Amino acid sequence: MSFLWAIIAGLIIGLLAKLVLPGRQPIPLWLTVLLGIVGAVGGNALATAFGVRDTGGIDWIRHIFQIGIAAALIAVVTPLWGRRHA
Repeated sequence: MSFLWAIIAGLIIGLLAKLVLPGRQPIPLWLTVLLGIVGAVGGNALATAFGVRDTGGIDWIRHIFQIGIAAALIAVVTPLWGRRHA
């Protein structure tokens, strides 16, 4: 079941990351989900390093880290994907 939650979280984080980036990112949905999953794991690690992974209420800082890392990954991968499939 945790595998399914990872895919759902990756989808949400990946799509939110694409929303914060300017312009269009012509990468497939599976790559968006994969980068969202990597962003979620990296954001959790970064939040743990800063000591803000588990706070009272919603962990906004952790989610910002997750979306930020996913957005950075999408920004790096999008031009590479476009060059490869153009």
